[in-house]
Amino acid sequence: MSDQYDVIILGAGNAALCAAIAALEKGAKVLALEKAPEYFRGGNTYFTGGIIRCAYNGIEDIKKLIPDMSPEEEASVEVGSYSEDEFYDDLMRVTEGLADPDLAQLLVSESHPTLLWLREHGVRFVLSFGRQAFKRGDKYHFWGGLLVEAVGAGKGLSDQQFEVAERLGMEVRYDTKGVKLIQDQSGRVIGVTAKGPNGFEDMHAKAVILASGGFESNSEMRTRYLGPGWELAKVRGIPYNTGDGIKMALDIGAQPHGHWSGCHAVAWDLNAPPTGDRTITELYQKHSYPFGLIVNIEGKRFVDEGADFRNYTYAKYGREILRQPMGFAAQIFDAKVTHLLRDEYRIQQVTKAETNTIEALADQLGIDRDNLVQTIKAYNAACQEGEYNPTILDGKHTVGITPPKTNWALPIDEPPYLGFAVTCGITFTFGGLRIDPRGQVLDTEGNTMPGLYAAGELVGGLFYHNYPGGSGLTSGAVFGKVAGSSAAQDVLD
Repeated sequence: MSDQYDVIILGAGNAALCAAIAALEKGAKVLALEKAPEYFRGGNTYFTGGIIRCAYNGIEDIKKLIPDMSPEEEASVEVGSYSEDEFYDDLMRVTEGLADPDLAQLLVSESHPTLLWLREHGVRFVLSFGRQAFKRGDKYHFWGGLLVEAVGAGKGLSDQQFEVAERLGMEVRYDTKGVKLIQDQSGRVIGVTAKGPNGFEDMHAKAVILASGGFESNSEMRTRYLGPGWELAKVRGIPYNTGDGIKMALDIGAQPHGHWSGCHAVAWDLNAPPTGDRTITELYQKHSYPFGLIVNIEGKRFVDEGADFRNYTYAKYGREILRQPMGFAAQIFDAKVTHLLRDEYRIQQVTKAETNTIEALADQLGIDRDNLVQTIKAYNAACQEGEYNPTILDGKHTVGITPPKTNWALPIDEPPYLGFAVTCGITFTFGGLRIDPRGQVLDTEGNTMPGLYAAGELVGGLFYHNYPGGSGLTSGAVFGKVAGSSAAQDVLD
Protein backbone atom coordinates (compact mmCIF):
# COMPACT_ATOMS: atom_id res chain seq x y z
CA MET A 1 0.00 0.00 0.00
CA SER A 2 1.07 3.56 -0.69
CA ASP A 3 2.34 5.81 2.08
CA GLN A 4 0.60 8.76 0.49
CA TYR A 5 -3.07 9.11 -0.35
CA ASP A 6 -5.14 11.99 -1.62
CA VAL A 7 -7.93 11.24 0.85
CA ILE A 8 -8.10 9.11 3.99
CA ILE A 9 -11.59 8.33 5.27
CA LEU A 10 -12.29 7.17 8.82
CA GLY A 11 -15.20 4.74 8.81
CA ALA A 12 -16.87 2.40 6.33
CA GLY A 13 -20.60 2.98 6.67
CA ASN A 14 -22.97 4.73 4.29
CA ALA A 15 -21.47 8.21 4.73
CA ALA A 16 -17.88 6.99 4.44
CA LEU A 17 -18.56 4.91 1.34
CA CYS A 18 -20.47 7.73 -0.38
CA ALA A 19 -17.51 10.01 0.39
CA ALA A 20 -15.15 7.42 -1.06
CA ILE A 21 -17.20 6.96 -4.24
CA ALA A 22 -17.43 10.73 -4.77
CA ALA A 23 -13.69 11.24 -4.26
CA LEU A 24 -12.75 8.25 -6.40
CA GLU A 25 -14.86 9.33 -9.35
CA LYS A 26 -12.92 12.61 -9.38
CA GLY A 27 -9.65 10.70 -9.59
CA ALA A 28 -8.49 10.76 -5.97
CA LYS A 29 -6.49 7.95 -4.39
CA VAL A 30 -8.57 6.88 -1.40
CA LEU A 31 -7.89 4.83 1.72
CA ALA A 32 -10.64 3.90 4.18
CA LEU A 33 -9.76 2.96 7.75
CA GLU A 34 -12.32 0.63 9.30
CA LYS A 35 -12.09 0.06 13.05
CA ALA A 36 -14.06 -3.16 12.80
CA PRO A 37 -12.76 -6.45 11.43
CA GLU A 38 -13.78 -7.19 7.85
CA TYR A 39 -16.60 -9.55 8.82
CA PHE A 40 -18.14 -6.71 10.90
CA ARG A 41 -17.75 -3.99 8.30
CA GLY A 42 -20.49 -1.61 7.25
CA GLY A 43 -21.02 0.51 10.34
CA ASN A 44 -24.54 1.17 11.54
CA THR A 45 -25.71 1.08 7.91
CA TYR A 46 -25.69 -2.71 8.10
CA PHE A 47 -28.25 -2.61 10.93
CA THR A 48 -30.76 -0.29 9.26
CA GLY A 49 -33.81 -1.23 7.26
CA GLY A 50 -32.24 0.52 4.28
CA ILE A 51 -35.17 2.94 3.91
CA ILE A 52 -34.09 6.35 2.61
CA ARG A 53 -36.18 9.52 2.60
CA CYS A 54 -36.07 11.75 -0.45
CA ALA A 55 -38.12 14.48 -2.05
CA TYR A 56 -39.90 13.52 -5.27
CA ASN A 57 -42.53 15.01 -7.55
CA GLY A 58 -44.40 11.84 -8.46
CA ILE A 59 -44.12 8.32 -9.79
CA GLU A 60 -41.73 9.33 -12.59
CA ASP A 61 -39.12 10.46 -10.04
CA ILE A 62 -39.50 7.14 -8.22
CA LYS A 63 -39.16 5.21 -11.47
CA LYS A 64 -35.82 6.93 -12.09
CA LEU A 65 -34.62 5.32 -8.84
CA ILE A 66 -36.36 2.01 -9.59
CA PRO A 67 -36.17 1.69 -13.39
CA ASP A 68 -37.02 -2.01 -13.27
CA MET A 69 -40.42 -1.38 -11.64
CA SER A 70 -42.97 -3.53 -13.47
CA PRO A 71 -46.18 -2.08 -14.93
CA GLU A 72 -48.15 -4.25 -12.49
CA GLU A 73 -46.18 -2.91 -9.55
CA GLU A 74 -46.65 0.66 -10.74
CA ALA A 75 -50.40 0.11 -11.09
CA SER A 76 -50.62 -1.26 -7.53
CA VAL A 77 -49.31 1.85 -5.76
CA GLU A 78 -50.30 5.42 -5.12
CA VAL A 79 -47.11 7.31 -4.29
CA GLY A 80 -48.38 10.88 -4.55
CA SER A 81 -45.56 13.37 -4.21
CA TYR A 82 -43.28 14.59 -1.45
CA SER A 83 -41.92 18.01 -2.30
CA GLU A 84 -38.73 19.59 -1.06
CA ASP A 85 -40.86 22.03 0.91
CA GLU A 86 -42.70 19.16 2.61
CA PHE A 87 -39.43 17.41 3.47
CA TYR A 88 -37.99 20.65 4.84
CA ASP A 89 -41.16 21.37 6.83
CA ASP A 90 -41.18 17.85 8.30
CA LEU A 91 -37.54 18.18 9.32
CA MET A 92 -38.12 21.54 10.97
CA ARG A 93 -41.35 20.39 12.63
CA VAL A 94 -39.91 17.32 14.34
CA THR A 95 -36.68 19.11 15.34
CA GLU A 96 -38.71 21.98 16.86
CA GLY A 97 -37.27 24.45 14.36
CA LEU A 98 -33.70 23.93 15.54
CA ALA A 99 -32.15 22.18 12.52
CA ASP A 100 -29.40 24.21 10.87
CA PRO A 101 -31.27 25.77 7.92
CA ASP A 102 -28.31 25.62 5.52
CA LEU A 103 -27.64 21.95 6.21
CA ALA A 104 -31.36 21.18 6.16
CA GLN A 105 -31.83 22.81 2.78
CA LEU A 106 -28.84 20.97 1.35
CA LEU A 107 -30.13 17.67 2.70
CA VAL A 108 -33.54 18.21 1.17
CA SER A 109 -32.48 19.57 -2.22
CA GLU A 110 -29.81 16.90 -2.75
CA SER A 111 -31.82 13.94 -1.45
CA HIS A 112 -33.22 12.69 -4.76
CA PRO A 113 -30.16 13.65 -6.87
CA THR A 114 -27.90 11.75 -4.46
CA LEU A 115 -30.01 8.59 -4.62
CA LEU A 116 -30.07 8.91 -8.40
CA TRP A 117 -26.27 9.24 -8.33
CA LEU A 118 -26.02 6.02 -6.32
CA ARG A 119 -28.41 4.33 -8.73
CA GLU A 120 -26.24 5.40 -11.67
CA HIS A 121 -23.30 3.72 -9.93
CA GLY A 122 -25.30 0.49 -9.68
CA VAL A 123 -26.95 0.69 -6.24
CA ARG A 124 -30.45 -0.73 -6.60
CA PHE A 125 -33.64 0.30 -4.80
CA VAL A 126 -37.15 -1.10 -4.41
CA LEU A 127 -40.46 0.13 -3.02
CA SER A 128 -40.76 -0.39 0.72
CA PHE A 129 -43.86 -2.57 0.77
CA GLY A 130 -42.98 -4.56 3.89
CA ARG A 131 -42.51 -1.70 6.33
CA GLN A 132 -44.28 1.38 5.05
CA ALA A 133 -47.20 0.34 2.86
CA PHE A 134 -50.88 -0.16 3.71
CA LYS A 135 -53.53 -1.09 1.21
CA ARG A 136 -56.53 1.19 0.68
CA GLY A 137 -58.89 -0.04 -2.00
CA ASP A 138 -56.77 -1.60 -4.72
CA LYS A 139 -53.72 0.62 -4.12
CA TYR A 140 -50.87 0.54 -1.66
CA HIS A 141 -50.19 3.86 0.09
CA PHE A 142 -46.95 4.73 1.88
CA TRP A 143 -46.68 6.46 5.24
CA GLY A 144 -45.24 9.94 5.44
CA GLY A 145 -43.53 10.27 2.06
CA LEU A 146 -41.17 7.40 2.79
CA LEU A 147 -41.21 4.63 0.20
CA VAL A 148 -37.75 3.80 -1.19
CA GLU A 149 -35.38 1.25 0.31
CA ALA A 150 -32.16 -0.35 -0.82
CA VAL A 151 -32.31 -3.88 -2.18
CA GLY A 152 -31.29 -6.14 0.69
CA ALA A 153 -32.06 -3.50 3.34
CA GLY A 154 -29.09 -2.09 5.28
CA LYS A 155 -26.85 -5.05 4.59
CA GLY A 156 -27.68 -4.81 0.91
CA LEU A 157 -26.97 -1.08 0.82
CA SER A 158 -23.61 -1.60 2.52
CA ASP A 159 -22.59 -4.49 0.26
CA GLN A 160 -23.58 -2.59 -2.89
CA GLN A 161 -21.69 0.55 -1.82
CA PHE A 162 -18.57 -1.49 -1.01
CA GLU A 163 -18.78 -3.11 -4.43
CA VAL A 164 -18.93 0.30 -6.14
CA ALA A 165 -16.14 1.86 -4.07
CA GLU A 166 -13.80 -1.11 -4.46
CA ARG A 167 -14.48 -1.27 -8.18
CA LEU A 168 -13.44 2.37 -8.42
CA GLY A 169 -10.20 1.62 -6.54
CA MET A 170 -10.81 2.26 -2.84
CA GLU A 171 -8.32 0.59 -0.50
CA VAL A 172 -9.47 -0.52 2.95
CA ARG A 173 -7.60 -1.36 6.12
CA TYR A 174 -9.68 -3.29 8.62
CA ASP A 175 -9.05 -3.59 12.37
CA THR A 176 -7.55 -0.11 12.13
CA LYS A 177 -8.80 2.92 14.03
CA GLY A 178 -7.85 6.56 13.90
CA VAL A 179 -6.23 7.83 17.09
CA LYS A 180 -5.03 11.35 16.30
CA LEU A 181 -5.15 13.81 13.43
CA ILE A 182 -1.79 14.98 12.09
CA GLN A 183 -1.31 18.67 11.25
CA ASP A 184 1.52 20.56 9.62
CA GLN A 185 2.89 23.86 10.92
CA SER A 186 0.21 25.81 9.09
CA GLY A 187 -2.52 23.84 10.86
CA ARG A 188 -3.58 21.86 7.81
CA VAL A 189 -4.66 18.28 8.47
CA ILE A 190 -2.22 16.06 6.56
CA GLY A 191 -3.03 12.61 7.86
CA VAL A 192 -3.91 10.46 10.81
CA THR A 193 -2.14 8.39 13.42
CA ALA A 194 -3.83 5.01 13.31
CA LYS A 195 -3.65 1.92 15.45
CA GLY A 196 -3.91 -1.42 13.66
CA PRO A 197 -2.97 -5.03 14.31
CA ASN A 198 0.75 -4.11 14.23
CA GLY A 199 0.51 -1.05 16.46
CA PHE A 200 0.63 2.65 15.71
CA GLU A 201 1.32 4.11 12.29
CA ASP A 202 1.28 7.60 10.80
CA MET A 203 -0.62 7.69 7.52
CA HIS A 204 -0.36 10.79 5.36
CA ALA A 205 -2.88 12.27 2.96
CA LYS A 206 -3.85 15.58 1.44
CA ALA A 207 -7.24 15.48 3.18
CA VAL A 208 -9.03 13.49 5.88
CA ILE A 209 -12.77 12.81 5.99
CA LEU A 210 -14.26 11.84 9.35
CA ALA A 211 -17.22 9.50 8.90
CA SER A 212 -16.83 7.21 11.89
CA GLY A 213 -20.22 7.62 13.55
CA GLY A 214 -21.39 9.12 16.81
CA PHE A 215 -20.73 8.06 20.39
CA GLU A 216 -23.75 5.80 20.94
CA SER A 217 -21.54 2.78 21.73
CA ASN A 218 -19.56 4.64 24.40
CA SER A 219 -21.44 4.24 27.69
CA GLU A 220 -19.32 6.88 29.42
CA MET A 221 -19.98 9.50 26.72
CA ARG A 222 -23.66 8.57 26.60
CA THR A 223 -24.00 9.19 30.31
CA ARG A 224 -21.89 12.36 30.22
CA TYR A 225 -23.84 13.98 27.40
CA LEU A 226 -27.27 12.31 27.23
CA GLY A 227 -27.69 12.05 31.01
CA PRO A 228 -28.05 9.57 33.88
CA GLY A 229 -29.40 6.17 32.93
CA TRP A 230 -28.18 6.18 29.34
CA GLU A 231 -25.38 3.76 30.22
CA LEU A 232 -28.21 1.21 30.59
CA ALA A 233 -29.55 1.55 27.04
CA LYS A 234 -29.02 -1.21 24.51
CA VAL A 235 -27.10 -0.32 21.35
CA ARG A 236 -28.92 -1.16 18.12
CA GLY A 237 -25.82 -1.20 15.94
CA ILE A 238 -22.10 -1.82 16.06
CA PRO A 239 -19.99 -1.64 19.26
CA TYR A 240 -17.33 0.45 17.48
CA ASN A 241 -19.00 3.87 17.33
CA THR A 242 -17.35 5.28 20.43
CA GLY A 243 -16.91 8.90 19.36
CA ASP A 244 -13.31 8.58 18.17
CA GLY A 245 -13.66 10.87 15.17
CA ILE A 246 -15.45 13.52 17.19
CA LYS A 247 -12.82 13.49 19.94
CA MET A 248 -9.94 13.62 17.47
CA ALA A 249 -11.42 16.70 15.81
CA LEU A 250 -12.25 18.43 19.10
CA ASP A 251 -8.67 17.84 20.25
CA ILE A 252 -7.37 20.07 17.45
CA GLY A 253 -9.95 22.81 17.89
CA ALA A 254 -13.01 21.72 15.89
CA GLN A 255 -16.29 23.32 16.87
CA PRO A 256 -18.84 21.13 18.66
CA HIS A 257 -22.33 21.59 17.30
CA GLY A 258 -25.85 20.28 17.58
CA HIS A 259 -27.95 18.50 20.19
CA TRP A 260 -25.33 16.84 22.37
CA SER A 261 -27.93 15.65 24.86
CA GLY A 262 -30.13 14.23 22.10
CA CYS A 263 -30.19 10.97 20.19
CA HIS A 264 -32.20 8.63 18.00
CA ALA A 265 -33.58 5.88 20.24
CA VAL A 266 -36.43 3.42 19.65
CA ALA A 267 -38.46 0.61 21.16
CA TRP A 268 -36.15 -2.43 21.12
CA ASP A 269 -36.80 -5.99 22.27
CA LEU A 270 -36.29 -6.31 26.02
CA ASN A 271 -34.03 -9.34 25.66
CA ALA A 272 -31.99 -8.19 22.68
CA PRO A 273 -28.19 -8.38 23.19
CA PRO A 274 -26.28 -5.30 24.41
CA THR A 275 -25.16 -4.44 20.85
CA GLY A 276 -26.43 -5.34 17.40
CA ASP A 277 -26.81 -8.88 16.12
CA ARG A 278 -25.58 -9.29 12.52
CA THR A 279 -28.22 -11.92 11.80
CA ILE A 280 -31.28 -10.21 13.29
CA THR A 281 -30.05 -6.68 12.36
CA GLU A 282 -32.91 -4.17 12.78
CA LEU A 283 -35.66 -6.72 13.51
CA TYR A 284 -35.42 -6.31 17.29
CA GLN A 285 -37.19 -2.97 16.77
CA LYS A 286 -40.92 -2.82 17.42
CA HIS A 287 -42.54 -0.04 15.40
CA SER A 288 -46.25 -0.91 15.06
CA TYR A 289 -47.21 0.74 18.35
CA PRO A 290 -49.55 3.31 16.67
CA PHE A 291 -52.04 0.45 16.30
CA GLY A 292 -52.04 -0.45 19.99
CA LEU A 293 -51.08 0.88 23.41
CA ILE A 294 -47.76 1.28 25.21
CA VAL A 295 -47.72 0.80 28.98
CA ASN A 296 -44.96 0.68 31.60
CA ILE A 297 -44.41 -2.03 34.20
CA GLU A 298 -46.98 -0.31 36.42
CA GLY A 299 -49.60 -0.78 33.73
CA LYS A 300 -49.83 2.92 32.88
CA ARG A 301 -49.61 4.69 29.52
CA PHE A 302 -47.02 7.46 29.08
CA VAL A 303 -47.06 8.56 25.40
CA ASP A 304 -49.60 9.33 22.69
CA GLU A 305 -49.13 6.28 20.49
CA GLY A 306 -51.09 7.91 17.66
CA ALA A 307 -49.58 11.39 17.78
CA ASP A 308 -48.29 11.12 14.22
CA PHE A 309 -47.14 8.61 11.65
CA ARG A 310 -44.58 6.24 13.11
CA ASN A 311 -41.89 7.89 10.95
CA TYR A 312 -42.13 11.03 13.08
CA THR A 313 -42.35 9.56 16.60
CA TYR A 314 -40.37 6.33 16.84
CA ALA A 315 -36.94 7.97 17.11
CA LYS A 316 -37.92 9.89 20.24
CA TYR A 317 -40.05 7.28 22.02
CA GLY A 318 -37.03 5.19 22.98
CA ARG A 319 -36.01 7.98 25.35
CA GLU A 320 -39.49 7.93 26.92
CA ILE A 321 -39.22 4.17 27.48
CA LEU A 322 -35.82 4.54 29.15
CA ARG A 323 -37.39 7.00 31.61
CA GLN A 324 -39.92 4.41 32.80
CA PRO A 325 -39.36 2.17 35.85
CA MET A 326 -36.73 -0.45 34.98
CA GLY A 327 -36.55 0.97 31.43
CA PHE A 328 -39.42 -1.38 30.57
CA ALA A 329 -42.50 -1.00 28.39
CA ALA A 330 -44.99 -3.31 26.73
CA GLN A 331 -46.82 -2.80 23.45
CA ILE A 332 -50.31 -4.26 23.57
CA PHE A 333 -52.54 -5.20 20.64
CA ASP A 334 -55.74 -7.14 20.10
CA ALA A 335 -56.85 -9.45 17.29
CA LYS A 336 -58.32 -6.61 15.19
CA VAL A 337 -54.89 -5.19 14.30
CA THR A 338 -52.50 -8.14 14.33
CA HIS A 339 -52.56 -8.28 10.51
CA LEU A 340 -51.08 -4.75 10.49
CA LEU A 341 -48.03 -5.62 12.59
CA ARG A 342 -44.70 -5.39 10.84
CA ASP A 343 -42.58 -8.47 10.13
CA GLU A 344 -40.32 -7.79 13.12
CA TYR A 345 -43.14 -8.94 15.44
CA ARG A 346 -43.02 -12.41 13.91
CA ILE A 347 -39.37 -13.31 14.34
CA GLN A 348 -38.42 -16.20 16.61
CA GLN A 349 -36.29 -13.96 18.86
CA VAL A 350 -39.13 -11.94 20.35
CA THR A 351 -40.22 -11.31 23.95
CA LYS A 352 -43.94 -11.87 23.66
CA ALA A 353 -47.11 -12.91 25.48
CA GLU A 354 -50.40 -14.05 23.92
CA THR A 355 -53.49 -14.62 26.06
CA ASN A 356 -57.28 -14.49 26.02
CA THR A 357 -57.58 -12.06 28.95
CA ILE A 358 -55.92 -8.80 29.89
CA GLU A 359 -55.31 -10.18 33.39
CA ALA A 360 -53.32 -13.12 32.03
CA LEU A 361 -51.43 -10.81 29.68
CA ALA A 362 -50.38 -8.65 32.63
CA ASP A 363 -49.22 -11.71 34.56
CA GLN A 364 -47.17 -13.09 31.68
CA LEU A 365 -45.46 -9.75 31.04
CA GLY A 366 -44.87 -8.97 34.73
CA ILE A 367 -47.08 -5.85 34.64
CA ASP A 368 -49.28 -4.62 37.52
CA ARG A 369 -52.51 -6.49 36.82
CA ASP A 370 -55.08 -4.15 38.38
CA ASN A 371 -53.55 -1.05 36.83
CA LEU A 372 -53.39 -2.59 33.37
CA VAL A 373 -57.03 -3.69 33.52
CA GLN A 374 -58.05 -0.18 34.60
CA THR A 375 -55.86 1.44 31.91
CA ILE A 376 -57.43 -0.68 29.15
CA LYS A 377 -60.94 -0.08 30.52
CA ALA A 378 -60.46 3.70 30.64
CA TYR A 379 -58.90 3.74 27.18
CA ASN A 380 -61.70 1.69 25.64
CA ALA A 381 -64.31 4.00 27.13
CA ALA A 382 -62.45 7.05 25.79
CA CYS A 383 -62.30 5.85 22.17
CA GLN A 384 -64.55 7.93 19.92
CA GLU A 385 -66.55 6.92 16.89
CA GLY A 386 -65.01 7.42 13.48
CA GLU A 387 -63.56 5.62 10.49
CA TYR A 388 -60.40 3.70 11.27
CA ASN A 389 -57.82 4.08 8.49
CA PRO A 390 -54.19 3.05 9.00
CA THR A 391 -53.08 4.70 5.75
CA ILE A 392 -53.78 8.27 6.94
CA LEU A 393 -53.90 10.36 10.09
CA ASP A 394 -57.50 9.27 10.59
CA GLY A 395 -58.41 11.49 13.56
CA LYS A 396 -60.05 8.56 15.35
CA HIS A 397 -59.12 9.66 18.84
CA THR A 398 -59.79 9.44 22.56
CA VAL A 399 -61.46 11.96 24.85
CA GLY A 400 -60.97 12.39 28.59
CA ILE A 401 -57.76 10.44 29.22
CA THR A 402 -54.13 11.48 29.61
CA PRO A 403 -52.12 10.98 27.54
CA PRO A 404 -54.62 11.04 24.68
CA LYS A 405 -54.44 8.88 21.60
CA THR A 406 -54.83 11.23 18.63
CA ASN A 407 -55.21 8.76 15.77
CA TRP A 408 -56.04 5.07 15.27
CA ALA A 409 -57.81 4.75 18.64
CA LEU A 410 -59.54 1.37 18.43
CA PRO A 411 -60.79 -0.30 21.64
CA ILE A 412 -58.68 -3.24 22.81
CA ASP A 413 -61.46 -5.77 23.32
CA GLU A 414 -61.02 -8.68 20.92
CA PRO A 415 -58.85 -11.61 22.04
CA PRO A 416 -56.36 -13.02 21.66
CA TYR A 417 -54.36 -10.17 23.15
CA LEU A 418 -50.70 -9.74 22.28
CA GLY A 419 -48.03 -8.06 24.37
CA PHE A 420 -44.42 -7.35 23.39
CA ALA A 421 -41.84 -6.40 26.03
CA VAL A 422 -39.46 -3.65 24.93
CA THR A 423 -36.77 -1.36 26.25
CA CYS A 424 -34.71 1.49 24.81
CA GLY A 425 -32.38 0.85 21.89
CA ILE A 426 -30.09 3.74 20.94
CA THR A 427 -29.36 4.19 17.24
CA PHE A 428 -27.11 7.23 16.97
CA THR A 429 -26.31 10.46 18.79
CA PHE A 430 -27.19 13.94 17.50
CA GLY A 431 -24.26 15.99 18.80
CA GLY A 432 -21.10 16.32 16.76
CA LEU A 433 -19.00 18.65 14.64
CA ARG A 434 -19.98 21.81 12.81
CA ILE A 435 -19.44 21.68 9.06
CA ASP A 436 -20.07 24.13 6.24
CA PRO A 437 -22.16 23.25 3.15
CA ARG A 438 -18.99 21.88 1.47
CA GLY A 439 -18.51 19.36 4.26
CA GLN A 440 -15.47 21.13 5.74
CA VAL A 441 -15.13 21.07 9.50
CA LEU A 442 -15.19 24.48 11.18
CA ASP A 443 -13.04 25.45 14.15
CA THR A 444 -14.27 27.15 17.32
CA GLU A 445 -13.81 30.54 15.67
CA GLY A 446 -15.97 29.55 12.70
CA ASN A 447 -13.10 29.16 10.23
CA THR A 448 -12.72 26.15 7.95
CA MET A 449 -10.07 23.67 9.04
CA PRO A 450 -7.89 23.00 5.96
CA GLY A 451 -7.78 19.35 4.98
CA LEU A 452 -10.54 18.21 7.34
CA TYR A 453 -14.06 17.16 6.29
CA ALA A 454 -16.88 15.27 7.98
CA ALA A 455 -20.09 13.41 7.12
CA GLY A 456 -22.63 11.12 8.68
CA GLU A 457 -23.67 10.67 12.28
CA LEU A 458 -20.81 12.74 13.70
CA VAL A 459 -22.08 15.89 11.98
CA GLY A 460 -24.01 18.01 14.45
CA GLY A 461 -26.76 20.54 13.86
CA LEU A 462 -29.19 18.60 11.69
CA PHE A 463 -31.31 16.60 14.16
CA TYR A 464 -32.67 17.87 17.48
CA HIS A 465 -34.98 15.89 19.80
CA ASN A 466 -36.19 13.76 16.89
CA TYR A 467 -35.80 13.15 13.17
CA PRO A 468 -37.97 12.20 10.19
CA GLY A 469 -37.67 8.46 9.58
CA GLY A 470 -35.23 7.48 6.84
CA SER A 471 -33.38 10.80 6.87
CA GLY A 472 -30.31 9.43 8.67
CA LEU A 473 -29.25 7.40 5.64
CA THR A 474 -30.13 10.38 3.44
CA SER A 475 -27.90 12.63 5.52
CA GLY A 476 -25.01 10.16 5.34
CA ALA A 477 -25.34 9.80 1.58
CA VAL A 478 -25.79 13.52 0.83
CA PHE A 479 -23.06 14.84 3.10
CA GLY A 480 -20.77 11.90 2.31
CA LYS A 481 -21.00 12.77 -1.38
CA VAL A 482 -20.48 16.46 -0.60
CA ALA A 483 -17.45 15.81 1.62
CA GLY A 484 -15.85 13.39 -0.85
CA SER A 485 -16.36 15.72 -3.81
CA SER A 486 -15.08 18.75 -1.91
CA ALA A 487 -12.02 16.97 -0.54
CA ALA A 488 -11.06 15.58 -3.95
CA GLN A 489 -11.62 18.92 -5.65
CA ASP A 490 -9.52 20.75 -3.07
CA VAL A 491 -6.55 18.38 -3.21
CA LEU A 492 -6.52 17.69 -6.98
CA ASP A 493 -7.02 21.21 -8.33
